[in-house]
Amino acid sequence: MTDQPSPIDVTVDGLFTYPVKGMRGVTLNAATVAVTGTPHDRRWMLVDSRRTPAQFLSQRELPDMATLAASVDASGELTLSRPGVASISIRTSDYTSSRHVKVWSFDTLAEDAGDVAAHWCATALGQPVGSVRLVRFDTARTRLCSVAYSGESGAHTWFADGYPVLVTNTASLDNLNARIVARGGAPLPMDRFRPNVVVRGLPAWDEDFVDTLAIGAVALKLVKPCVRCLVTATNQQSGRRLSSEPLDTLATFRNNPDLGGVTFGWNAIVVAAGDVRTGMPVRTTYRF
Repeated sequence: MTDQPSPIDVTVDGLFTYPVKGMRGVTLNAATVAVTGTPHDRRWMLVDSRRTPAQFLSQRELPDMATLAASVDASGELTLSRPGVASISIRTSDYTSSRHVKVWSFDTLAEDAGDVAAHWCATALGQPVGSVRLVRFDTARTRLCSVAYSGESGAHTWFADGYPVLVTNTASLDNLNARIVARGGAPLPMDRFRPNVVVRGLPAWDEDFVDTLAIGAVALKLVKPCVRCLVTATNQQSGRRLSSEPLDTLATFRNNPDLGGVTFGWNAIVVAAGDVRTGMPVRTTYRF
């Protein structure tokens, strides 16, 4: 592996966190990146309580989740809001019971946010009352990332799909958008891919060859390409799906048969934690 300077400076172009899995992202100017990623990232999720264990819900099943906003204050209190609906705040004292939940193949006990929060979420999403629960990851437990990709690093995450950080590259999006436009479509914003860290200045698709990104004291090791799903076809402001882009265009040149799908962005683990802000320089270490 070698440090390879880019022809132009590489910088942090965007920072995002998603307190509730599947809900709208929060834009950050600065953040302390921990082993579990950006602050509060996927600490909460919605589950279908009609299943045993209760199965996680996301924009795959409920694209309207994109219209729900979540924020967390300094005390850890979660506030949920949606235009036209009175917001709700969940206090730390509201978690009085545990619930058996499942996210992909991971089973665990999570902290249930209570009936009032469950009613608000179901009503806001137009789901039957009693079918949806809001749960919080119990930090006394650990969810390890796949050792097949993260090795014996001990990397772990909360309710993210599998890894604590998703890294994307603005040049790769520009290249993808040029291809979409050439096929008669409209360019898409980066929020379709729900990244945590966006870098600018890296050549298009160079993330496929990067081993580590160093941002100040923070080190992110890119371990697995991110296979994309129908969430990328969901407008992150309206919750609507008007086409199957970018999946159609990605299928023409980004199909990864080993992973079973099209890829955009890379999953990363946090090798060294620390503070990051937008505009900070990024040092890239390549795998060759």
